[in-house]
Amino acid sequence: MLLEEFKWKQEVLESTEPVLVDFWAEWCQPCRAMHKTLESLARDFKVCKVNVDKNQPLAAKYNISSIPALLIFKNGQIAAQHLGVTPEATLRADLQRLGG
Repeated sequence: MLLEEFKWKQEVLESTEPVLVDFWAEWCQPCRAMHKTLESLARDFKVCKVNVDKNQPLAAKYNISSIPALLIFKNGQIAAQHLGVTPEATLRADLQRLGG
């Protein structure tokens, strides 16, 4: 499921399954390039999108200084992270390894 509006604590921090969180912005071309990859992954895994322009405190909390920033959370902790355009196979392998 691809979530753009969600409750951070409930959907990410309290989730027992791995959650891929995409920190992005509308003006970011590499972020747009990731859209189809994220839609594909969302068929099999939980994927949440955080617009850094609309959620600056959350982006600051996780030291997001470059986007797209793709963080995979497991049990409320960052278990893997990738910066920039990342191949679907790489993200899928991380999610599967983490029990997704």
